[in-house]
Amino acid sequence: MAERKGANGWSSAGGLAEAADVPRKFLEAILTQLREAGLVESRRGPAGGHRLVANAARISAADIIRAIDGPLAMTPCASATAFRACDDCVAVEECRLTNLMRRARDAVATVLEDCSLADLCRHQQPMALVDQLSSSESQ
Repeated sequence: MAERKGANGWSSAGGLAEAADVPRKFLEAILTQLREAGLVESRRGPAGGHRLVANAARISAADIIRAIDGPLAMTPCASATAFRACDDCVAVEECRLTNLMRRARDAVATVLEDCSLADLCRHQQPMALVDQLSSSESQ
């Protein structure tokens, strides 16, 4: 959508699905999730369609993943929004993995928040953080 705007600034779901080579119903479900998250707006009619609510450079990969899949946490106890025990956890306060899972969530969030939709559209990934992390591991 960041690249496939029609002449009026709106992109049809059919056109987007065709360009991405995905089923239209599948894409429509994703567009609904993105709209509910406030990343996309939709308009009905012949001049309607879908468009981003902000510049693609201001929408992060983390924003998109959170809109579609929910929190970036790999376990419920590491979620910043819904702190709760995992199904097999006896006591969250005593769990030895909770802190590790929170650090993993934060590391993933840092990388995904540093990559914008515009970066993805250019087929570039921000490598500065990856390079920085790689050099700090070797020390």
